[in-house]
Amino acid sequence: MRMAVSKKSVTVFKSYQSQAEVLVKDYLLSDPFIPYTAVFGGIFACKMLYDLIQLISTFYFRSYAGLTKIQRIEWNNRGMSTVHAIFIATMSLYFVFWSDLFSDHRLAGLVTFRSSPLSTFTLGVSVGYFLADLGMIFWLYPSLGGIEYIVHHSLSGVAVAYAMFSGEGQLYTFMVLISEVTTPEINMRWYLDITGLKRSIAYLINGVMIFIAWLVARILLFIYMFYHVYLHYDQVLQMHTFGFVLVFAVPSALATMNLMWFGKIIKGLKKTLAKSQ
Repeated sequence: MRMAVSKKSVTVFKSYQSQAEVLVKDYLLSDPFIPYTAVFGGIFACKMLYDLIQLISTFYFRSYAGLTKIQRIEWNNRGMSTVHAIFIATMSLYFVFWSDLFSDHRLAGLVTFRSSPLSTFTLGVSVGYFLADLGMIFWLYPSLGGIEYIVHHSLSGVAVAYAMFSGEGQLYTFMVLISEVTTPEINMRWYLDITGLKRSIAYLINGVMIFIAWLVARILLFIYMFYHVYLHYDQVLQMHTFGFVLVFAVPSALATMNLMWFGKIIKGLKKTLAKSQ
C-alpha cells in the first residue's frame, strides 16, 4: 500500500516537473517573452535583495540599528544597487570584450543589429532594476537622490529598454553599462561615512579607487565608445531614427554628467588627501 502511494506521488511530482519545464521553455524563456520575463525577474530580484540585505544588516551590523528610518532604507537600497552593478558590469565586460557576439571578425552582419537571448535577458534584468530604483526615488523624493538621479536613471532605462526590445545598439548599451563598475565604490563611500569611518584609511583607499574607476569606466571608456561609433558610423546610420538618436544623445548626456561628477570627485579626493597628511 505504501509503495503504491509512493509511486503515485513520484508520478505526480514528475508530471508537475514536466509541466513546469514546458512553461519555462515554451513561455517564460521563449524569445518573444524573454524581455518581459527578465524585467519582472529583475524587479522581483530587487525586492528579494532589499529584504535580504535588511535581514542580514539587522543581525550582523551593530551600526544599522542606530540609523534613522530613511538611512536604513538608503542602506538597503545601496546594497541592492551594488549587487546589480556587479552583475551588469560583469556581463557588459563579457559581451563587449570577450564574447564573439559583437566581434567584427568572427560574425557576419551589422554589429548594430546583433543580439542574443542572453544579451536580451541581461538588459531586461537591468531595466527591472532601473524601474525598481526609480520607483523608490520617486516615492521617497528627494531622500534617495535629486533630479540628477532621476535624469540618469530615466535616460539609462529608456536606452536599455529600447536596445532590449528592438535588438538595436546592444553593443553600445553594454559599453555604457560598464560604467556601473563605479557604483560599488560610491556606495562603499556612503557606508564608510554613515558608520563614522570617514577619517579611516579605508575611506582614503576607497576615494582613490573611485577616482581610478571613474576615469577608466566613465571617461576613457566613453571616449572609446564614441570612437567605435565613428568607425561604424555607416552601420549606425542604418538603425531606426529613435535608436540612432539614442546612440548619440544618451551617451553624450551621461558623459556630460560624468565629467561634472568627476570634477567633484577630484575636489573631494584632494580634500581627503590633505586631511590625511
